[in-house]
Amino acid sequence: MRSLLFVPGDDARKLEKALQSGADALIIDLEDSVAAERKALARGLTRDFIAASAQGDGPRLMVRVNGLATGLTEADLDGVIGACPDAIVLPKAEGGISMQHLGAKIAVREAESNVRDGAVRILAIATETPRSVFQLGTYAGSSHRLMALTWGGEDLSAELGAETNRLDDGSYADPYRLARALTLMGAAAASVDPVDSVFTSFRDMDGLRTEAEAARRDGFVAKMAIHPAQVPVINAVFTPSLAAIDKARAIVAAFEANPDLGVIGIDGEMLDLPHLKRARRLLARLPAAARQQA
Repeated sequence: MRSLLFVPGDDARKLEKALQSGADALIIDLEDSVAAERKALARGLTRDFIAASAQGDGPRLMVRVNGLATGLTEADLDGVIGACPDAIVLPKAEGGISMQHLGAKIAVREAESNVRDGAVRILAIATETPRSVFQLGTYAGSSHRLMALTWGGEDLSAELGAETNRLDDGSYADPYRLARALTLMGAAAASVDPVDSVFTSFRDMDGLRTEAEAARRDGFVAKMAIHPAQVPVINAVFTPSLAAIDKARAIVAAFEANPDLGVIGIDGEMLDLPHLKRARRLLARLPAAARQQA
């Protein structure tokens, strides 16, 4: 995945339009973008949409449920697990214990709906409360369902009582840079994908590109989007260039040809095992057809 697009779960027109956005995954929202009186409607529309759209080569279909503390999670899961979404996106996750609680709830509903055990994965939004930031080291080994960690600065800034989460130049202030960095490290520690947060200025494509390129540089493998217009920029940034692919293949081939060496020289550059790990990680994210050519 490179791009994950949020779509309100109570808007059938936007759901259908999102299928043509080019996003690698859709996050169908039952939380913030859906008013309380429309939650039941959104669950039904979401279930029907997933059931009708899950076949074929379309985007992965995920559902952001309401947080575990809201009392709404169970109804959300009851409404959608039978359609077998690819993943549940959990807001306000607070570490491994949240993964265990959510995983148990999903498992019960998979069994009740004759859905294969483990079919529904989890993407955790892991920094939306101050408590959650201190739990980022607890995701490792918490659940076989966990596929990715992402972070968010909007809810966190409200919890902290901040005036804003960004500086005058558009960059994040220190508390949110810390949350971002710890999410990246928590994902690496848990061996799951790190996904960068949304860029809320949806008309500022230059700002989006700059932020996405910084995320890719630091190790994030994807970014969430709040508007379909953001998807092409995100996809372009997180698609490895041909030069990067060729270099990764050359590194892997060189180490495989010299399995007893810990350091390899390629084009005047000395490369060691961390470079091999990075190259393999890049190639693993390519489509299957491209990987077979590696």
